[in-house]
Amino acid sequence: MNTFTRIVLSAAAGVVLGGVAMWLLSSRETGVETAAEAEREPLYWVAPMDANYRRDQPGKSPMGMDLVPVYEAGTDQDEAGTVRISPTVVNNLGVRTGTVETGRLPGDVSTVGYVQYDEDHLIHLHPRVEGWIEKLHVKAAGDPVRQGDPLYALYSPTLVNAQEELLLGLNRDNPALIRAAEERLLALQVPQEDIDRLRKTREISQTITVTAPKSGVLNQLEVREGMFIRPGMNLMTIAQLEHLWVIGDVFEQQVNLVSEGNPVRIVLDYLPGREWSGQVDYIYPSLNPKTRTAQVRVRVDNPDTLLKQGMFAQLVIATEPGAETLLIPREALIRTGRQARVVLALGDGRFKSVAVEFGRVGQRRVEILSGLNAGDRIVTSAQFLIDSESSKTSDFKRMTGPNQQQEGQGEQGRQQMGRQDHEHQQPDQEAHNHGEHNHD
Repeated sequence: MNTFTRIVLSAAAGVVLGGVAMWLLSSRETGVETAAEAEREPLYWVAPMDANYRRDQPGKSPMGMDLVPVYEAGTDQDEAGTVRISPTVVNNLGVRTGTVETGRLPGDVSTVGYVQYDEDHLIHLHPRVEGWIEKLHVKAAGDPVRQGDPLYALYSPTLVNAQEELLLGLNRDNPALIRAAEERLLALQVPQEDIDRLRKTREISQTITVTAPKSGVLNQLEVREGMFIRPGMNLMTIAQLEHLWVIGDVFEQQVNLVSEGNPVRIVLDYLPGREWSGQVDYIYPSLNPKTRTAQVRVRVDNPDTLLKQGMFAQLVIATEPGAETLLIPREALIRTGRQARVVLALGDGRFKSVAVEFGRVGQRRVEILSGLNAGDRIVTSAQFLIDSESSKTSDFKRMTGPNQQQEGQGEQGRQQMGRQDHEHQQPDQEAHNHGEHNHD
């Protein structure tokens, strides 16, 4: 392919793309036009790519594109931002409208949360003496335990010495020494039944068996048989299942609606038809900087232990309903980075985008603080396209003042008169030239 062929193909492609763009523009202008243009009759129709090609009625240009109507400049125009859409385009876009109503936004706050162990009922087991784990009766985290079940057997020289002190007091029949030895054994977490057995049998036990103080499941298990332990080590943690927490996330604009003591309904997807009830126990004082949510804690009774640690739950927090205000459908609100807008339906195919201030956002409706009146008709679908056209029209009209518009209209009239004078002078000039030619 030579250079000449490439140039020809590039030029042809440019003409085609330009024609398509002008066709789209002309199609758009025939669908969305200002209210003032819709009320006036066109003076004539011109080709989109050739303003000298004029016709007295609609049709096609030599390139096959729809002719564009040209209107007489007038002063009876709508306010800035108002656009008119033909009924055909309204139907094709699927434009739906709604009404601004007065009412109260429901006070329920719906959110999600996760089931967790009740930290108020977590039991941490720490040794008070050093020694060795001779026998471990539980094997892994998650194992169930019941109150009184053996957990581990501990050999500790300190416990052996404490038992010998009790035997010494018993042999001497010294009440003060016996009482001091018993108090020391209890302080070292030796069970009372082991102390009673020692007083009865007078035999020292080399290992002491530690039992579960409460029923539940092992949340953590940090030791194994044969390990040497010291005071302060966390050997294991027992969590109870009868009482759980559900930690929910609430958006920051809804935090002020929630108070401690609000009733809460809890449902889970894996158990349809089953519902748990609780109440807000605590509202955490800080927000998550990434999700911009605050956590609320709900205490829930779980007698049948169907709720498990880590389950995903849906929460509905019952709060006080808000004050009476203007309400619109949630889908009618156009939220941008700088402002929120709503498209008004003015009737007769006229629409206008207006700025509004909104308050709380519910599941279906939004509170409107200013910018609308009760009974206004608003667009609830395809409003983004109309809002874009309205904003563009408003910006152009603000940029062009009345004086500039009049000057532009005068300039247009002078150009049209100049073209007419040129058309009248051209035959005279041709006749004059013809005469000179004949004279020669």
